[in-house]
Amino acid sequence: MRILLLSDIHANLEALEACLAVVPAHDLVMNLGDVVGYGASPNEVIAQSRALGKLFVRGNHDKAVCGLMDTQDFNPIAAISAHWTRDQLPPENMEWLRSLPQGPIRIENLDDVQFVHGSPADEDEYVVTPPEALKLLLDSPLTITFFGHTHLQGGFAVNPEASDHKSQGFYPEYQTVGQIETVEFPIRSGYRYMVNPGSVGQPRDGDWRAAFALYDTEAHLVTYYRVPYKLKEAQDRIIAANLPQRLATRLAAGR
Repeated sequence: MRILLLSDIHANLEALEACLAVVPAHDLVMNLGDVVGYGASPNEVIAQSRALGKLFVRGNHDKAVCGLMDTQDFNPIAAISAHWTRDQLPPENMEWLRSLPQGPIRIENLDDVQFVHGSPADEDEYVVTPPEALKLLLDSPLTITFFGHTHLQGGFAVNPEASDHKSQGFYPEYQTVGQIETVEFPIRSGYRYMVNPGSVGQPRDGDWRAAFALYDTEAHLVTYYRVPYKLKEAQDRIIAANLPQRLATRLAAGR
């Protein structure tokens, strides 16, 4: 089975379309949440996401926009975006956001994998460093946890049989800053992994290109992707919507 992994699209239609233009053959699509928020194309991105498949976990921005989460814990720019997005959505899309399931979720006939937005312990938890990932990896009996939320492509691994129990971070290394690129990451027997496909719509690892990943369950291989997109068009949409300018400028920096 080949699973397309999308996460943190954040209403960036241009980034999503660029990814979909280059995705390889796959059997199903798993969306790890935050379909909306920040970007200026929430309805278009919801429509595209729903057309791709039915496998989702909800993100914190999805919850905030539809009223399942208070925006008082958001930074001011994120809160402005959430309220703006709420005003743009018709009732059908609001109800769809409310119906998104909380992770972790599992896929039938895929016994060693789970899917979350933040972490298996807390859907809103940010897992950024190897020490933060260690307990989660040791507590989970599953081989792989796919997660999003941090907007950082890469992940963590641990050998639960090792005496030192140190979690290792891994991050794909690319050769360019403006081309389509892939990096393959093999899943080794005996290890446990947390794998982040990166953010489609608002990367924060210093690379402005849209990010996603493909998991081949038979080859035990994760392939990371970076894809350039029509950045200025996405920025212009944000400015035209009178959203905070910072949401446009940060896209170019990948921060």
